Amino acid sequence: MRKRRSRCTGILSIILVLLCASAGAIGYYKVINAKPETLVYEYEKNHYKEPLYRAESLYAEELCAASKDIYLEGVSDMTGIHAAALFDVNGKNVDFSRSIHERLYPASTTKILTALVAINNGNLSDSVTISENAAASSFAADEQVCGLETGDVFTLGDLLYGLILNSGNDNAVAVAEHIAGSEEAFADMMNEQAVKLMATNSHFMNASGLHNEEHYTTAYDLYLIFNECIKHQEFLDMISASSYTAYITKADGTAASMEFHPTNYYANGSAALPSGASVIGGKTGTTDQAGNCLILLDEDMEQNRYISVIMGAETKEILYMNMTSMIDAIPRV
Repeated sequence: MRKRRSRCTGILSIILVLLCASAGAIGYYKVINAKPETLVYEYEKNHYKEPLYRAESLYAEELCAASKDIYLEGVSDMTGIHAAALFDVNGKNVDFSRSIHERLYPASTTKILTALVAINNGNLSDSVTISENAAASSFAADEQVCGLETGDVFTLGDLLYGLILNSGNDNAVAVAEHIAGSEEAFADMMNEQAVKLMATNSHFMNASGLHNEEHYTTAYDLYLIFNECIKHQEFLDMISASSYTAYITKADGTAASMEFHPTNYYANGSAALPSGASVIGGKTGTTDQAGNCLILLDEDMEQNRYISVIMGAETKEILYMNMTSMIDAIPRV
């Protein structure tokens, strides 16, 4: 009896193994022969409740999103520009979009990310001594600088005002070196910050936005970055300032000061203001390769906020004409 029982148990074990193997083979056959959409469906069915698939984990409820161009009545045909968009910050809506996911060179609009990384990782009261590498004399004659000199001592906050208002490339290097030790290491921090904000169609090589083939972003990614920037009161104070005076300690110990003024034509009076909303402030950017770029924070009479961005305008006249058209077309509630 004992032998017979052992023999039966062995046979049952063999049958069980064969059944498992057969089931596995059938499952494998189904997988390798399944259509891609079937595999995606099966994956999402099993995983959709995980954090990756929840809107709150992607901050979707806080952001504007659009996958295609959106027409807005009253906006000009945007002749002579590469990309443009109008984002309703309060309503979480894209009111207008054109080519917002196209990779483009950002020029000095890059500096909004430079400021954000500095605000997140530095103290605005920090003292910063200007290196030879960050001095204005290290830049070409056609590259925008504030006029920093080797050995000058600024506060980090003063450097950021010059970075945002006067778009100083020398300020960008000084900020980067103070925060990260080198501009290269700072660029790594910029890319890490961009990924955290889901600006994953961007790559940054420097803190200034001076041209580099591997330095690019999109109008939508600029919105994501700017939208984070305006959560910081320090940043809002910078973009809305009509001018700023920085106080410096020179290398020889003497005191000096430096005035920063905005390059934004709306702020400096070179362009007529839109009527659709008040322009709070923003950041310009211009290189031969990028064309003329501008990102702004706007606010209507009900204090609803909008972010407007244009990239790659052929001229400043075209840039501000189209920006005004877009802001004037802000839908009235």
